[in-house]
Amino acid sequence: MTDATTDRETRHDPAGSGPTVAPTGGAARAVVTTKSERAGAPLLPDAESDKYELRLQHAVSGFVDGPRAAVEEADQVVEAIVARFAETVRERRRTLRTSWQDTEEKADTERLRLALRDYRELAERLLHI
Repeated sequence: MTDATTDRETRHDPAGSGPTVAPTGGAARAVVTTKSERAGAPLLPDAESDKYELRLQHAVSGFVDGPRAAVEEADQVVEAIVARFAETVRERRRTLRTSWQDTEEKADTERLRLALRDYRELAERLLHI
């Protein structure tokens, strides 16, 4: 979808982090996060978080019958969550880096400003997990 007043195109990030805004016409694309993403939206989709919550609930409910197995299962759930968060943050960082690093042309000040804002917002989200 193109907004004629800003000559920008809204598209969805394949990593699932929400819409991005990019200039139209073959120029390098600047990544702009949505307000909900900046406002502390979860880094993982709800369906994925629900899956981890169910796995953890299963571990907790099995504690009486097998305490060691329950704790081992909870450890595996936390390990999977940490790995997924790391993967999500790496992908987000890669997307941000692409928004301002361009081998063919220098990034303009506006793209750099947007990238810096997005880095700051990502860092703040990570610091408040």
